[in-house]
Amino acid sequence: MQIQDLPYPDPGVPDARSGPRFLWWLFCNQLGGQLKSLGWGLLHFASVAALPFCVGVAVQAVVDRSGSHLALAGGLLALACVGNAVGDTFLHRTAITNWITAAARVQQLLARKTARLGSALTRRVAAGEVVAVSTGDVEKIGWFVEALSRFTAALVTIVLVCAGLLVYQPALGVVVAVGLPALALAVLPLLPRATRRADVQREKAGRATELASDTVAGLRVLRGIGGEELFLDRYRSASQEVRHAAVRSARMWSLISAIQVLLPGLLLIAVVWHGVGLAREGRITVGELVTVYSSVMVLTYPLRHFEEIAMAYSFSRPSAKRAAGVLSLERATDTAGSRAAEIPSGDLYDPGTGLLARAGLLTAVVCGDPDAAGRLAERLGGHPSQEGVPVLLGGVPLDDLPLDSARTAVLVQDKDPVLLSGTLRELLDVPASGAVPPEAALAAAQCDDVLAALVQGSLDAADPMDARITERGRSLSGGQRQRLALARSLITDPEVLVLDEPTSAVDSHTEARIAQGVREVRAGRTTVVFTSSPLLLDRADRVAFLHEGEVAAVGTHRELVHSEPRYRAVVTRETDDEAALDGSVALKDVLQELEEIEEKA
Repeated sequence: MQIQDLPYPDPGVPDARSGPRFLWWLFCNQLGGQLKSLGWGLLHFASVAALPFCVGVAVQAVVDRSGSHLALAGGLLALACVGNAVGDTFLHRTAITNWITAAARVQQLLARKTARLGSALTRRVAAGEVVAVSTGDVEKIGWFVEALSRFTAALVTIVLVCAGLLVYQPALGVVVAVGLPALALAVLPLLPRATRRADVQREKAGRATELASDTVAGLRVLRGIGGEELFLDRYRSASQEVRHAAVRSARMWSLISAIQVLLPGLLLIAVVWHGVGLAREGRITVGELVTVYSSVMVLTYPLRHFEEIAMAYSFSRPSAKRAAGVLSLERATDTAGSRAAEIPSGDLYDPGTGLLARAGLLTAVVCGDPDAAGRLAERLGGHPSQEGVPVLLGGVPLDDLPLDSARTAVLVQDKDPVLLSGTLRELLDVPASGAVPPEAALAAAQCDDVLAALVQGSLDAADPMDARITERGRSLSGGQRQRLALARSLITDPEVLVLDEPTSAVDSHTEARIAQGVREVRAGRTTVVFTSSPLLLDRADRVAFLHEGEVAAVGTHRELVHSEPRYRAVVTRETDDEAALDGSVALKDVLQELEEIEEKA
């Protein structure tokens, strides 16, 4: 594969059982590129290792006053330089290609996993961790996968040179053959400590990233309560911890680098001292001494790859472990599905709670526990409960549908929807049936003031659809973000639309108009709204009241306010003492409030 062939049509099924297994899977899945890198690496390192032999032949030719040997040395030296240049050029090219392709494959796998898991991903993995894995960790993983072939080429070169020196000059070759492995293994005792320090640095960096992400996401709230300085101090403290951890990690790697410089120097001293003694005794020639000395000096270059592969593995192992942890996450449902890719229609039924949403009607669900309501909304979107009881749509379990069909059939809008950065036109460009135009959806969601605010805040956009929305819509208020997200959901026009507290951040008059707009746009389509707002409840065709995880009562809003004290307590926020009184007064107040808001709206 070449870089221009990315992304892969199929990145494959990763071995996510552990970090090392995932790294090995990546290596094997680009074996062709690794072999190319190995071949060019062998040419490069072999050419570098041949230079001392050429120099030794040249020196001996000068000593022997042999013109033919000097010419031969010059030719060999020129050939080695050409091989060095060509090998180094294409080694760099193939190495970068391997790095980019490995990183791109990991990013593609993470993107596909994110798409499959959807909102369930951030419920199981912190958002800061996901960001760190898909950015910094990807680069470290690509680094190790790329460095592995270069390290192999360096290792093969060192073994061949040691064997050649043993044959060429056994007396000095033995010293080199014993000394070089000692140099390569000398840093092994320090690697576990260096790895631990790198892990600590990465863990603290992940915490700082997560803290920064949470701070930016809640900046509007922090300003409202005056908590900017508090969170700034927390982030400053976290960043200092990262700095201290990075310094401690760098100290250890500096020590390893120092050893990699010191020990080869000692080996050179030993070779020169022993070689001079042999030359005085006449057992070796000057050219042989120069060749062995130069070989040892040149071999310090491939030896540096031992340090690099150790560092690359130390940094990539925890990164690969985190990436494998994300890639090993699975949906509770089968993404392939056991049924044909068809979208069923009919009633939506949850056997776990007994909730029944009739086809074509607007059903409101009231639940005193917001967390339980959120879990039920998630389950209606195709995520089964811990008991594994599937939700049925038209009698068909959502678990049996392919993931794409299930998401087309049922759309769940969380209580905290995310707005992606870009223009409003791009935000509303979502897969849709085409039955609901953007204008109708925006009008139903009461987005007139939002459009005006976008145009006013834009420097060059006269059309609101061309106005840009900042990251996560942070330039908008909570109610404005909520209404834009609602408009986006209405444009999608799914078979079943599940809304979790869609108007919790808007005022009562806007809420009344939104309730009417949603009812009109979703006429004839199945809609489920989780809310405790009397304005939305009064517009619903049916209201289901959940108590302790089961449907306790079903009816219209006004019927349930009159007949069900527990429902009335949730909707009207009554205290226990008030709930013990006759509900007629509360009912009268609720009805009067509804009539006043309807008249004003």
